[in-house]
Amino acid sequence: MYLVFVLYALFASVFTIGKVALSSASPFFIVGTRMALAGLVMVTFQLIKDRKAFKMNMQSMLSVALFALLGIYLTNVCEFWSLQFLTSAKTCFLYSAIPFVSAFFSYLILKETMTKKKWWGLGIGMIGILPIMLSGATMSQVGGIFIFSWPEVVMMIAIVTSALGWIYLRKTVAHQTINLFVANGLGMLIGGIVTLGHSYFVEVWNPVPVVDWSGFIKSGIALLIVSNLLAYNLYGFLLKRYSATFMSFAGLSTPFFAALFGWMFLGEIVPWPLWAGLSILSIGLVLFHQEEIKSKGFAVRMSEKSTS
Repeated sequence: MYLVFVLYALFASVFTIGKVALSSASPFFIVGTRMALAGLVMVTFQLIKDRKAFKMNMQSMLSVALFALLGIYLTNVCEFWSLQFLTSAKTCFLYSAIPFVSAFFSYLILKETMTKKKWWGLGIGMIGILPIMLSGATMSQVGGIFIFSWPEVVMMIAIVTSALGWIYLRKTVAHQTINLFVANGLGMLIGGIVTLGHSYFVEVWNPVPVVDWSGFIKSGIALLIVSNLLAYNLYGFLLKRYSATFMSFAGLSTPFFAALFGWMFLGEIVPWPLWAGLSILSIGLVLFHQEEIKSKGFAVRMSEKSTS
């Protein structure tokens, strides 16, 4: 059980480290470099260990490609661009909406059952996002649409693509059509290369978009180890042991870790609307989780799901 909370402490630290990394290099270059390097390390390791693990059918290849484009490329590009204008704590609080977004897309893509109580929980959770988005807006700096700033809108896009990416990866792992380590490695490698291409066309390469090599290398290595090698693979491992809903429920601890790290290392102050929004999100997720307990139990192994 403790590994679940270790996971979300790792995820929370990514926002803090990412905020520091942005002072040393351009956001898309940071994402592309660490994803491509992490993917290359993972793929090379697996090739040496067992080349047969790369045998995939067409469905597996499509799922990995979607994970790479949605869960790696679009998610991280949108997230790191928004991080330039939002605090690490607020970014993480917004990410608390992922369980509800995941539930909605799981209903559409994986055909998971949605009861009336689950829909109520989903609706309440969406309401909880509003006070979070309305606190500390940045429209005066970069403009926006209606009452939301562009960084907040783009961060919500990152949340949607992240949920979709993990759904496709979970679908592949659940059917055991490809090794989890291989799927993660290929997804990161492909997503990283695409992001570097994006960086080349929109960021200033002279010769590369780095202003502080020491800070870039230190924060890059920290992000690579914490996020790519530890958090991503630990999340995939835990998805085999616990239900996605329980993982989402435990994920409510992430903003607390993010707020703590932001206060300790960046001097960030967390305004009360963020806590109010998280409280509403929690109510919605509790309602959703209660239905999950009735139908599947608290922790559901993926092997049990595949045989039921």
